[in-house]
Amino acid sequence: MLAFGTMCVGMFIALLDIQIVSASLRDIGGALSAGADETVWVQTSYLIAEIIVIPLSGWLSRVMSTRWLFAASAAGFTVASLLCGLAWDIQSMIAFRALQGFLGGSMIPMVFTTAFAFFSGPKRVIAAATVGGLASLAPTLGPTIGGWITDHFSWHWLFFINLVPGIFVTIAVPLLVKVDRPNWSLLRGADTWAWACWRCSWAAWNTPWRKGRAGTGSATT
Repeated sequence: MLAFGTMCVGMFIALLDIQIVSASLRDIGGALSAGADETVWVQTSYLIAEIIVIPLSGWLSRVMSTRWLFAASAAGFTVASLLCGLAWDIQSMIAFRALQGFLGGSMIPMVFTTAFAFFSGPKRVIAAATVGGLASLAPTLGPTIGGWITDHFSWHWLFFINLVPGIFVTIAVPLLVKVDRPNWSLLRGADTWAWACWRCSWAAWNTPWRKGRAGTGSATT
């Protein structure tokens, strides 16, 4: 139960960061001297990076094992969050947000799959409902929490709040989660070139409407 709860914390902060900046894009753009057409990429870059990595998470978990992939994702997400808070211009912010989404994206699907490894029988239904509830709640709370943080502190803390839970998950998951073993031999059969081409085309196809949704969301907040 503790292992599952720890993984849920990682998933929650990764999902929270999808929308946490949406109510604060104007503040971020003003601080970084960026226009609205550039600022919208603070949210879009995170979404596109998550789209790229989430389908790959199943294979990566077989290569690295669930606990080490989750721990690496949490560590990368935490470091990227720190970099986002320290961004000095809009270009660095967009790059760090993309890195944050790419490194933290694997935490989301792994919680869904490991719920069935941790629990059996009726408890699986409860676990699935818990994960689904958190997956719906986090993006919903994002704009409210983000707006409150920006009003009372500064936009930098939209990212700095990830540091404590991120460090906790990075340390706790390797100690608590032991559901499988790594299989590094799978790397030898990986068609990385085909995968890279496919993901780039998928990201390019998704970018226009993702950017449109992010822009619409920022305009209505």
